[in-house]
Amino acid sequence: MSVAAQDADSAVETAGPAGGSLWDRAGRWHGAAVAVGILALSRIVQIILLVGLDRATEEPAGLRSNLLVWDGGWFMRAAAGYPHGYTYGPDGALAGNELAFFPLYPMLIRGLSHLGFDPGSAALTVSWLASVGAAVALHLLGTTLYGRRAGWALVAICCTAPMSVVLSMAYSESLFLALVAGMLVAAHRRVWWAAGLLGLGCALTRPTGAAAAVALAVAAALAVRDDPAKKWPPLAAAGVALAGVPAFLGWVGWRVGELDAWFKIQSAEWGTAFDFGSSTLTFLDETLTTGDGWVPMSVALILLAAAAAAGVALAGRPWLPVAVYGVVAMVLVYGQAGYYHSKPRLLLPVLLTLLPSVVAAGRARPRVAILAIGAWAAFGLWYGAYMVAVWPYTI
Repeated sequence: MSVAAQDADSAVETAGPAGGSLWDRAGRWHGAAVAVGILALSRIVQIILLVGLDRATEEPAGLRSNLLVWDGGWFMRAAAGYPHGYTYGPDGALAGNELAFFPLYPMLIRGLSHLGFDPGSAALTVSWLASVGAAVALHLLGTTLYGRRAGWALVAICCTAPMSVVLSMAYSESLFLALVAGMLVAAHRRVWWAAGLLGLGCALTRPTGAAAAVALAVAAALAVRDDPAKKWPPLAAAGVALAGVPAFLGWVGWRVGELDAWFKIQSAEWGTAFDFGSSTLTFLDETLTTGDGWVPMSVALILLAAAAAAGVALAGRPWLPVAVYGVVAMVLVYGQAGYYHSKPRLLLPVLLTLLPSVVAAGRARPRVAILAIGAWAAFGLWYGAYMVAVWPYTI
């Protein structure tokens, strides 16, 4: 295909709503199938790497145990029921408990458990089904913003990113990705009832649902500016989404008897507190000057690269709600104290950091895009498998 023909194809792909329905522009069922196929290929390679690295360790844990490790256990216990108050250790010190984990993913696990699934199988089934939904939603989001090829590129780049391994695990990232990508698509198409429900789902899945809700509020403000006569649907959608995080935090406070209970639980077990980035800057300074060990160094480089990619993305002036969501989400990730080796996982659903690569892949010749994404995938999939099978600490 000539460069001129590629440019013409790109122009057709990036046409606005007048160019046809989003489903048509995304390739209908064929486009969705390709997106799910990309996800499936990434998961197969990820699991092969995970099994291989696990077997190379002195005490292999087994695939199922690795997929249910760390936060997976917390989510399954939350699915069995939240405690009614604080939890204390043997020394009387405040400890973490299931109230730290937002409710939507545990509720879905519990729902499948009532159908006869054991908790582990239920947790993995929800995560894998949500990953399929995330692949389709990411393809639709990339298509609506930059064209069909960019939609597939967004799926490939996101599903092979460092720590994309959690898309196969009993973690809530796959559910959150499906919801936030779907919310952004619905808001862009101005289907407000869907945007509101999906935004509420984001807010009940992870704390960064607050960033999604703010982005939906921005989309609603843009819609009201464009058509003040139809202001109530977008405002209602934003209001529903914005209520989600405060509602859960308030419920935890009511259940425990202290308004700031959720924050105390987070700090007691995971050292999580918003310190305006002080701990992140300290980690970067110590790691890049006097630190040793390749994992801390790799995390530091991922944090710096993600920040640089976000800056490039913002310079390209993406759709404002996507930019707002990405910036607020990154502030929440970089601005909080906690385990430094969890930050690459927390960056996975941010999306803003992926946009420069997505745009470049959408414009490149297919062979070049495939080779570049393949190189990215080789590192990202191996990295996630290593962090689960070999790295001894929680992700």
